[in-house]
Amino acid sequence: MSFSELPLSYCTNVHPGQTVAEIVDGISTYTAAARDLAAVPVAAGLWLSGSVVQELRGSEAAVELLAQTLWQHDLNCYTLNTFPFGNFHSERVKEQVYLPDWTSPERILYTEHCASLLAQLLPEGSEGSLSTVPLGGRMNPQGPDFRAVCFASLIRMAKNLDKLHQSTGRLIRLAVEPEPMCELSGTDQWSLPVFRGLFSLADSLGCEDLVRKYIGLCFDVCHQAVEFEDVSASIESLDQEGIRINKVHITNAIELADPAGNESGREMLKSFVEPRYLHQTCARYADGRMEWRDDLTAADLDPSDGNTLLQADALRVHFHVPVYADSLGPLRTTRADLIAALKKVSQLDYAPHLEVETYTWPVMPGEEQTSDQPVTLQQRIARELQSAAELIDEISGRLPA
Repeated sequence: MSFSELPLSYCTNVHPGQTVAEIVDGISTYTAAARDLAAVPVAAGLWLSGSVVQELRGSEAAVELLAQTLWQHDLNCYTLNTFPFGNFHSERVKEQVYLPDWTSPERILYTEHCASLLAQLLPEGSEGSLSTVPLGGRMNPQGPDFRAVCFASLIRMAKNLDKLHQSTGRLIRLAVEPEPMCELSGTDQWSLPVFRGLFSLADSLGCEDLVRKYIGLCFDVCHQAVEFEDVSASIESLDQEGIRINKVHITNAIELADPAGNESGREMLKSFVEPRYLHQTCARYADGRMEWRDDLTAADLDPSDGNTLLQADALRVHFHVPVYADSLGPLRTTRADLIAALKKVSQLDYAPHLEVETYTWPVMPGEEQTSDQPVTLQQRIARELQSAAELIDEISGRLPA
C-alpha cells in the first residue's frame, strides 16, 4: 500500500474560529493563500468549535456559505478536528481542552453533529474522519466508572456513524487521538489496553465488528515521540491488534539533549514556556527511567540544587514545531521520528488520512528574519505543506531520497 491519494490536509485549528464568519475568513485568508504559495494540492482540515457547530445546525445558509467558500477556493474537506470543543484561542486553554470528555453527553452530541456536517462537505467517493480527545485528560477529575462510560459512548458513536453511512452513503470514522498524560497516551501502556477493553465490551454486546470499523486512532507523531516511543514499533503493534489508524497528524516535538550541560538549549527552551496550551514534558534517564511534568515551566529548566529533571539524557516537550525543522538553534526536533512513522504508515494495507497540525504558530517564539520583510503566517504554513508533501513523495518513491 502507499499513502492516501487525497490531498494533504491542513488543520485550521491554528486560526481563531468561534463563528462561521471567522471560519470562512480563515479559509480565504490563510488556507487558500498558503496552498497557493505552497503550490501543492491541499485540503482544508476544518476545526469547528461547539459554537460554530450550533450556528451551522441552525442555518442551511451558513452550511451553504461554508461549502461555497471551499468550492470557490478549490478546496475539499474530508476530515474535521473535533478535539477542541470550546475556544481554542482563549488566553488559557491547558487541560480544559480535554473537556467535555467522552463521559459527557455534550461530547457525544457535538461529535455526532460534526459527523452530519462532514457528510455534507465530504467529496463524492471519499471516506471521512473525525479526530477527537483521548477520552479525557488524567489531570482532570474522573469518576470511578470513567472508562466504562467512555466505552459506552464510543459504541453509541459507532452505531450512529453506521446509521449515517446507511442513510447518506458517506462513511466517516472516528479517530481517538492519544496525548501524553491522558487516558490514551503511550501505545503499550495505555492505548492498546483501552482498545482491548472497548473491543471486549463491544464483543459482549454483539457489535465488535461495527466498532472496529468505525472507531480507530489518530496517530499524532509529536505526541508519541514525546514519550520516546519507537513510533514504527507502535504502528506495527496497533496494526497487529487490528486497531485502525484513521488519521495521522504530521507533527514534530522539541528535544533538549543533555539538559544539564546545554545552557543555551535550556535558555531557548524557556522561550517556549507560554500560558495558553499544555506542554507535557518527559525526561528520559540513562537507565531508561522516565519522569513527567504535566506542563513545562521555567522552574523545570532551572539548574538549581534538587532539580533532578536536568540530570536526564534528554527532555522532550509537547510543543508542535515546524515539520521541516531538524533543529531549532541548540534544540533538536523529533523529525527523525516523523520520517520513521510515515515510512511505516506507507506499508499499511490501507491509507490513513494525512494532516499537518502545527497549531502553535500564534504562540511560537519568533523565527529570525532573513530580510526586512516579516515572514507571514501564510508563508510559514506554505513551507510546512511543501516540506510534508516532499517527504511523502520521497517516501513514496516519487522523489529521490
